[in-house]
Amino acid sequence: MNKNITDMTVGSPTKHILKFAGPLLIGNIFQQFYNMVDSFIVGKYVGEKALAAVGTCGSVGFLFFSLSSGLAIGIGIIVAQYFGAKNESSVRTTIGSSIYVLASAALAVTLIGLIFTPAILRLLNCPESIIGDAILYMRTTCCGIIFIAFYNGVAAILRALGDSKSPLYFLIISSVINLVLDLVFVLYLGMGVFGVGIATVISQAVSAIASIIYACSKVSYFRLSKEEILPHRHIIATSYKLGIPLALQNSLIAISCMVLQGIVNTFGETVMAANTIVSKVEQLVQQPYGSLGVAVTSFAGQNYGAKDIARVKKGLHRGFFIVLIFSLSLLPIAYIFGRHIIGFFLNEEASLETIRIGAQALRITSPFYFFLGMIYVPRAVLNGCGDTKFAMINGITEVICRVVFSQVLTRFAVISLFGFTIPMGYWGIWATTGLTWGLTSIVCMLRYKMGSWRKGFKTVQN
Repeated sequence: MNKNITDMTVGSPTKHILKFAGPLLIGNIFQQFYNMVDSFIVGKYVGEKALAAVGTCGSVGFLFFSLSSGLAIGIGIIVAQYFGAKNESSVRTTIGSSIYVLASAALAVTLIGLIFTPAILRLLNCPESIIGDAILYMRTTCCGIIFIAFYNGVAAILRALGDSKSPLYFLIISSVINLVLDLVFVLYLGMGVFGVGIATVISQAVSAIASIIYACSKVSYFRLSKEEILPHRHIIATSYKLGIPLALQNSLIAISCMVLQGIVNTFGETVMAANTIVSKVEQLVQQPYGSLGVAVTSFAGQNYGAKDIARVKKGLHRGFFIVLIFSLSLLPIAYIFGRHIIGFFLNEEASLETIRIGAQALRITSPFYFFLGMIYVPRAVLNGCGDTKFAMINGITEVICRVVFSQVLTRFAVISLFGFTIPMGYWGIWATTGLTWGLTSIVCMLRYKMGSWRKGFKTVQN
């Protein structure tokens, strides 16, 4: 067995969670470099319009990628529970059946992306001046969905086994490849947004292939017999049962982001460029929360499989305090260095108005970072315990909040609140984001407090 595999049913919960989340955080930050490097290279060396084109694809790309990655998370939950229950045979069977789940999902999503990208971008009010570049970039990156699906699948299985280090190494390598290819394709070959798209696909292919080779050669659970590699109906059905709600949750969130992006697009290229950069910064901010969430999911999954509810609860309590400390540390950074952060993504000739709007947007959303973190932690506990049906409720909550708040807040020039007059307009974009995080976190905690997730120990083994 690989030395990085960890049994989290014994030992300090805090130590396990932090030790697990550390490599995940580094890996997730490197993963964000895919799009952040694209935005940086495009903004610096191609232009503001090209940056807006790449930015408007963010929510669409999130939709397509979520449809395939949700199933990988479902597979990871099954593996974690079987591993916690010490059922090694079922761990191997799950890995074998995951091949069919991931391949079918990736193929379906790729076809959807290639066919419907132009129609979706037009529904989002993408300006004609940039829609050609946006379609080209989106279709190019859709070709990498198969690699994303299999990398996420292998990574989810390794993390379910308590190994968060190995996936990190492949992300670091692929991120470096992405950066080098971006520079070559854009600076030296002048390929523009198509170049950054191709660079992303190649780097994703490297991470997927390398992770599969590593897992098969170094982790005993991946050494499957002919019988174990055959499709098992129960495992595939359970994978879809757990994974589809997660995929739909992220897809609903992506759709709500697309609705918000459509409103952003109505305010013109300057606001679009500012929102693109703020979104990239927020994606970076979410990485510690996301890493913590994955750690808590694996921790909860293993201990739920071992039928230790008290230890599952400890995972949530530790996660709460970690989120609180991290969120408070980000506030002064956003308020003091906001202009420098936004300006980093733009060249010297860029509009100062873009920098001003982006810096103020960070000041609007940063007080809500704690609520963002408290979406991830309780949701991670619920997912690890197999309560993935809540994922749909979570996704619907975000859709309702983003649609309602964005339609209301951006349509008013000012809003009076407690005797104060607050100018809105495009500022309502970022007010919508903060309020959505706040209400969604409350819904997540209410679901956890209801306690339905712990009744009857309905693990995947039953």
